[in-house]
Parts: sequence; structure tokens; C-alpha cells
Amino acid sequence: MSSIKVECVLRENYRCGESPVWEEASQSLLFVDIPSKIICRWDTVSNQVQRVAVDAPVSSVALRQLGGYVATIGTKFCALNWENQSVFVLAMVDEDKKNNRFNDGKVDPAGRYFAGTMAEETAPAVLERHQGSLYSLFPDHSVKKYFDQVDISNGLDWSLDHKIFYYIDSLSYTVDAFDYDLQTGQISNRRIVYKMEKDEQIPDGMCIDAEGKLWVACYNGGRVIRLDPETGKRLQTVKLPVDKTTSCCFGGKDYSEMYVTCARDGLNAEGLLRQPDAGNIFKITGLGVKGIAPYSYAG
Repeated sequence: MSSIKVECVLRENYRCGESPVWEEASQSLLFVDIPSKIICRWDTVSNQVQRVAVDAPVSSVALRQLGGYVATIGTKFCALNWENQSVFVLAMVDEDKKNNRFNDGKVDPAGRYFAGTMAEETAPAVLERHQGSLYSLFPDHSVKKYFDQVDISNGLDWSLDHKIFYYIDSLSYTVDAFDYDLQTGQISNRRIVYKMEKDEQIPDGMCIDAEGKLWVACYNGGRVIRLDPETGKRLQTVKLPVDKTTSCCFGGKDYSEMYVTCARDGLNAEGLLRQPDAGNIFKITGLGVKGIAPYSYAG
């Protein structure tokens, strides 16, 4: 086993970094800062960060097959033209819930953009319960609602054979699985595949590796954990020097590097002194496993 190395690679003090996505074509890491309402693209070759400011909290970003990106902004699924920084609304959800916003989102292997909502927080992880729902934006821009009564809709990914959809509703403290029909986008047979342990805290963003194991960022737990969804066992823990780890993805030339986002919102002065890198971007190498390339929205 190679030795694992955790390094802070981008020091920008984001309030709540989220939704890291690797863009192979530009060797860049895309991510968002939710409360700052910015989408960021960090070119790992030139070390330059470009930003696009939007008009509402932006909670996820994804690649688009037509070029540019898609993002969840407020309660809207949007297309983003990076060159002229224009945003075009593709669909809206939760129009009856003015206090809601989208949270985490990800594209499935067929090019649908899945994302769920939640009530706006009054403090980190403090919010009106059961206000969220899970949706997907199909390539024809139609929206499907799967279920409601969600607290904090979070990490999502699909098994390597595309037959299982993994999903996190953070305040359930579990990682769940559904049977998945790739042709129709239907989900069924919800079950728990992992129950968080006390020191792991709140499950947040998630990604899958090339061996079909799940990696979950533990908010307030200061770590990412590797899980076997078939046995329900934790296989590995990688600790970071920040508490509020929010999400993770694989990237780099061969998807052997893991990038981790985190937050500084919710930390008091003492907490910020203790973890000066809160809100920065981390890279983990030496994990001995690779990830897979992200899917692109097909609409």
C-alpha cells in the first residue's frame, strides 16, 4: 500500500466549498461555494481560479455534453455558458417552498442530472425538517420528482454496472441504496447500506471508485471514509486537518487523486485558529485506487 498524503492545494477560504467535479479536457477542478454564490474552475496546470457569480446559492455543478456546464442555483436547474458567464434556466422546482434551495447534484450514466432540495439553514445543519425532495432533470428538460420528506439531500452516485443508485439524506446518518433502471431513470427498493458511527458525524458528499466502493465526506467528522456497499463495512478512513469536510471526487491525469472540499462557515474564532485551512481544497494521493470520469448532462 502506497503511503497516503493529504495536502492543501488551494487556499481560498471558501465559506462552504462543495460539488467537486474533475474536467479532464482542461485538467481543471470545478466546484461551488454555496453561500458565496460562486462557481469556480481551478486550472491545476496554471493554478489559476476563474469564477462565475450567480444570483442565488449555488449547490452543485456538472459537465454538459453540449459544452459548458449545468448547475443547481436556488431552486433552478440551469445551463451555464462559461465564456460569457451567462446562465439560462432549464427548469424550476419547489416553487411552493420559498425557503428551499437545491443541495448536492450529480449526473447519472444516461446523462440525467439528479439533485435534491432542502430548507435554507439557519445555521450549518440546522433547518426546518422534511422540506426537501429528490429530482432529476432529463435530457429533454423535463423534471421527475422521486420522493419528498427529505432533510438535507446530499451525496449521490451509481454502481459501476449502473443497477444501483446510492443516496444520502444527511440527517438520517445513513448511506442508502435503490435499485436503478438506467433506461427509465426509475428507482425502487430503498435500503440502508451503511449507518454512520458517532465520530464520523454527518454524511455529506460522496463518490464511487473504480472498484465499486463508496467514499463519503464526513461533515464535522474531518475525514473521508471508504465503504463497501455490499457488506456495509467501512474499509478505510482518511483524516483531514479540517472538521467540515463536505464532498470528494477523483481527478488528475488517471483519476488516482482525490479532491476534497470543506467549509469554514459555522466555525468560531477558536475553531478557525485551530484549523486555518478550513474552506480550502485538499488533494489526497497514494490511496491505491482510482476513480471514474464524471458523466455529462445530455440535454
